[in-house]
Amino acid sequence: MAVARDKFVAALDVGSSKVCCFIARQTDEGGVRVVGIGHQVSTGLKAGAVVDMEETETSIRTAVDAAERMAGTPIDEVYVNLSLSSIQSEGVSVDVAVEGHEIGNADILHVLDRGRAAFDARGREIVHALPVSYAVDQSFGVREPRGLIGERLGVEMHVVTAPASPIRNLEACVGRGHLRVAGFVVSPYAAGLSSLVEDEKDLGVVLVDMGGGTTSIAVFIDGAMAYTSVIPVGGNHVTNDIARGLLTPVSHAERMKTLFGSALPSASDDREIIDVPQVGEHDVDSMSRIPRSMLTGIIRPRLEETFELVRDRLIESGFDRLAGRRVVLTGGASQLPGTRDLATRVLDKRVRVGQPLTVHGLADVTQGPAFSTCAGLLTYAVSGPVEAQARPTMADPRNRLARVGRWLRENF
Repeated sequence: MAVARDKFVAALDVGSSKVCCFIARQTDEGGVRVVGIGHQVSTGLKAGAVVDMEETETSIRTAVDAAERMAGTPIDEVYVNLSLSSIQSEGVSVDVAVEGHEIGNADILHVLDRGRAAFDARGREIVHALPVSYAVDQSFGVREPRGLIGERLGVEMHVVTAPASPIRNLEACVGRGHLRVAGFVVSPYAAGLSSLVEDEKDLGVVLVDMGGGTTSIAVFIDGAMAYTSVIPVGGNHVTNDIARGLLTPVSHAERMKTLFGSALPSASDDREIIDVPQVGEHDVDSMSRIPRSMLTGIIRPRLEETFELVRDRLIESGFDRLAGRRVVLTGGASQLPGTRDLATRVLDKRVRVGQPLTVHGLADVTQGPAFSTCAGLLTYAVSGPVEAQARPTMADPRNRLARVGRWLRENF
């Protein structure tokens, strides 16, 4: 998966509210330095799925073109995020014989491929097939089996799936811009790769990526992502609530949310008055005037509902206690004042707001939590973990000897 040192790598974050493209070059230290940035308002997606091919294609082309111009180089492939509300997370366990020799890379790839093959996707697309932990001769909890000696090597895998059609639609939109998808990565996983420190991933942490159309969850335990889920509620729902509640255009509702919005009330809210233009009215005299407390009263219930849904998903999955007491918020919707404190109250955990930590060269405007996913896609591209991949070259050997070797590896 690692890219050549002098090769450019590109990430494309296609969200319900914005499309962002980062182009980066790998540094001598093994990190990445961003050399091109482009972002554009997104209007062709809803809840992470394409609903208008032409608008999505235009947004992608505009963002990629801006990044290419800044980087001074064209790109031909990108890593793309997925934040579909239909994403599912399941586990699978398998083991294979290693016949008492020292475990190497080939053995690890073999057991991962066996786990992927054993999983019944039921017509869905496998997005990730990640190892959570290994076992050598029934000794469980092994994080790095390379170099160990044993008779059998087992693996606990976390498999993330999604319906094939939304993935193909998004891939088609990217392809219309003459780009190839190098790989898909679920949004909370990418955000975690860029925003979490190693101790958090080792001790247990819940990453909540608050996007425009969806809120994504990823649980990291013992350094690996063990669970993921997506809730079809995001920052755009807060904006729509404001527009409906105050009878104001959506564009002005978004502006009010950004300038005056808060998840928690303050002592001065009743004294601060906001002018609100009405839908279909152009006369200044037709504006209504409301206290800021009314705006907060619209925003808070929706964010409370969002965090309650996150809490319910964690409890239903059994990861609420396993993930520990740390939550990291990312995504544009997490930047609203008071969101961190509200999350602390609802989730009953320690909460911090994350930002990209693993990439260099970001401008000030792109160093916030809204760009964690795009930065994480770059991290995945250059230093992503070993993962079970579909391997067409192994499935269709070129000669009889290779076919025999393939059969021996799978059955002995």
